[in-house]
Amino acid sequence: MTYLIVGGSSGIGRALVDQLLQAGHTLHVWARERRDLPSSVTFTSLDVTDDSADFKSAVPDQLDGLVYCPGSIDLRSFRSLKPDAFREAFELNVVGAVRCLQAAERTLKQSERAAVVLFSTVAVQRGMPFHAAIAAAKGAIEGLTRSLAAEYAPGVRVNCIAPSLTDTPLAEKLLASDDKREASAKRHPLNRVGTAGEIASMAAYLLGEQAAFITGQVIGMDGGLGAI
Repeated sequence: MTYLIVGGSSGIGRALVDQLLQAGHTLHVWARERRDLPSSVTFTSLDVTDDSADFKSAVPDQLDGLVYCPGSIDLRSFRSLKPDAFREAFELNVVGAVRCLQAAERTLKQSERAAVVLFSTVAVQRGMPFHAAIAAAKGAIEGLTRSLAAEYAPGVRVNCIAPSLTDTPLAEKLLASDDKREASAKRHPLNRVGTAGEIASMAAYLLGEQAAFITGQVIGMDGGLGAI
């Protein structure tokens, strides 16, 4: 199968690249920087916030799945957030996904069984202080997931993963010391934070045949934080 991983050069996206390559799939990655991606990956340098970028020309001729990984963590009090902070979060998390999906839609629909995986956050369903900007943007992603699942059915499945804090470069400031890591772990019923590989494994599952009867779902991977 041929998959496009947007934001696949770091964090969860990078872990997903490794897992899908190991399973024998063909991979295309869109990101700002190639970093240490294997030579077998077809890489295109793209900024998802650049409305002038030519996304359509970078779409491969065959495409069986798309995973949109870019995200942001801007944890500030609502009082200190300017409207531009909300615009920036929405541009990266939502509008960027829209650009990629609209560019790839026709090719995805040519596949016999295509799948899309998006990313939300546990903070959408569980109210958390200092998460207003990111929760607002990711809430829109959950709405987009369900809308596209309905619109793309039956040919393209669309699902979303809603993680809690995950040990990735994006979260390194929140896990920068033993004390911070311990405090973050204790907020979760499973007493730890998630790993990029664990979240990537769910994305790989949602792309595959075993998830062929799953669409329109927002799946929590949060160590029990959202439910317990």
